[in-house]
Amino acid sequence: MSENTNTGTLPVQEFEYKAEMKQLLDLIVHSLYTHPEIYLRELISNASDALSKVRFNALTDQEIIDREAALAIRISIDPKELTFVIEDSGVGMTEEELIANLGTVAKSGTLGFMQALKEQQKELDGNLIGQFGVGFYSVFMVTDEVTVETRSARPDSDGYRWRSSGQGTYTIEKIDKAERGTKISFKLKETSKEFAEEYRVEQIVKKYSNFVDFPIYLGEKQLNSITALWQRSKSELKDEEVNEFYKFIANDYQDPLDYLPVSVEGMVTFKALLFLPTEAPPEMLYRQGDLENRGPQLYVKKVLIQQECRDLLPEYLRFIAGVVDTEDLSLNVSREIVQSSPVMAKIRQILTGKILGWFETLAQEQPEKFKTFYKAFGPVIKIGLNTDFTNRDKLIELLRFESTKTEVDEYVTLKEYSERMGADQKEIYYHSGSSRAQLLAHPNLEYFQKMGIEVLLLSDPVDVFVIPSIHEYDKKPLKSIEKADIDFSSQKKDAAEPLAENLLKPILQLFRETLGEGIEDVIESHRLVSSPVTLVSGKNGIDSQMEKMMKMMKSDLPPGKRILEVNTSHPIIRNLAGMYMANEHNPLIRTAMKQLYEGALLLEGGLDSTTEFLSRMNELIEAATLSR
Repeated sequence: MSENTNTGTLPVQEFEYKAEMKQLLDLIVHSLYTHPEIYLRELISNASDALSKVRFNALTDQEIIDREAALAIRISIDPKELTFVIEDSGVGMTEEELIANLGTVAKSGTLGFMQALKEQQKELDGNLIGQFGVGFYSVFMVTDEVTVETRSARPDSDGYRWRSSGQGTYTIEKIDKAERGTKISFKLKETSKEFAEEYRVEQIVKKYSNFVDFPIYLGEKQLNSITALWQRSKSELKDEEVNEFYKFIANDYQDPLDYLPVSVEGMVTFKALLFLPTEAPPEMLYRQGDLENRGPQLYVKKVLIQQECRDLLPEYLRFIAGVVDTEDLSLNVSREIVQSSPVMAKIRQILTGKILGWFETLAQEQPEKFKTFYKAFGPVIKIGLNTDFTNRDKLIELLRFESTKTEVDEYVTLKEYSERMGADQKEIYYHSGSSRAQLLAHPNLEYFQKMGIEVLLLSDPVDVFVIPSIHEYDKKPLKSIEKADIDFSSQKKDAAEPLAENLLKPILQLFRETLGEGIEDVIESHRLVSSPVTLVSGKNGIDSQMEKMMKMMKSDLPPGKRILEVNTSHPIIRNLAGMYMANEHNPLIRTAMKQLYEGALLLEGGLDSTTEFLSRMNELIEAATLSR
């Protein structure tokens, strides 16, 4: 930071952007955003936030300056000079807040997220810019230098002027400013002169900011409508304006997938307008599903109290956007009171029930829309099974699965599976893995495929933590096909004659000796049809996919021992038995057994080193070619 002096008596301080901020500015201005008009949306959004804060603070703080000032956003333009000014009477900023808000990256991980988007798409729509706290900087798409003049609503505050060209530094100086709030001014680039035209500014405001909660003036003309749509009945709502409202409050550029008006009177009274996004929000895609700080907006008597109220919905439903407005809370309610309020608890309970009913209605009446929803948010809904025990049964009915009897991207419910089970089938079977193709190729599925028994295919990583906790559905246990205690022996199997007893025991014992402590046991398989061996979980072990996921979260987890099942009707096993009869000390027998075991590991993605596997494979190929 350096300091110099302006023409007056007050010092001008110069600050340097941090390296991360410089990179971010470069990405925003030159690389990512292709719709410069969104700069105005972002400036209006910031002004609206500042006005909401000062309105809320005024409820409890008698000391704020300009207490009676009208809450509004004012824009002025000059088409000849290409100047643009936007001013609000909001909460304003102190010097420290200027540095924090305009001099640093607002959220951790933002730069990495932006760079990832750049790598994935050469050009990106500008609609994501506001979601990561960098909306103000979009102004540098239309100007070479920005001036921000601001004064905090706090008593005894000073005015400050912030100025930057967005290149590498910015300056802050103290100024005389009589009113609270923030004024942003700049000269438009020649290439952006359209934004100095009245018709263009009005067009952008109506497109993006028509539902801002405060009047937006261009000169003396008010440009926005300020309509509390959630106060209207469902019959009064028009899809076009509802979609526009959603885009404004959710900062989304797509129409919502669906919306739900809610009006409740009774123990609590509230109105709500809730939206189902078409796609999962970036937080879910790039931040490991973190919905911790999301939630609908909370209004009390049409006054915004919390922008993202996490207490309105359980975490697994916080991807729902919207507005909830109640008269049963006081206007000056604090965050702590909101969290502990019985009113909020009741609203949360009612909203959760209505949302789950909404999903079920979509599933029954608009299955294609439900499928779109489930693809985007199914993993989050599943998490609710282990957190929302009150609605557990409803959530189970919402679950959808691919199976061995569904086409790609088609789903089956547990109810449908249960209804089409064969008379002799007592259990619901599932198989966990990384993809549908990998699951269908697995040897453990061979018996079920041959017998026409449907198996649920679980390729969502969340499944291995959630589905086993269901235990049973319609009095039918859910069981992984890996579990070694499934009884296949009573089923008739059309196959070649198994090994004679006098050869079966020695072969299985030699497998045990060869593989040693790495396995729990080696047993004869009744599930295999065309593969020589497969691995299954031990009787007290966990599903292999569950073990893999747990290892990813905790690398020092000791591997569980597996059971190797051997298909004694398979030609390879019968040939090994023949080699054993001829010479039980033939080293190729043990080499082949190790190879079979490690091949099964490789198929599951559990083979840590392939060097020995490949070396052994070459040895066996060499022996096979020599024998000819």
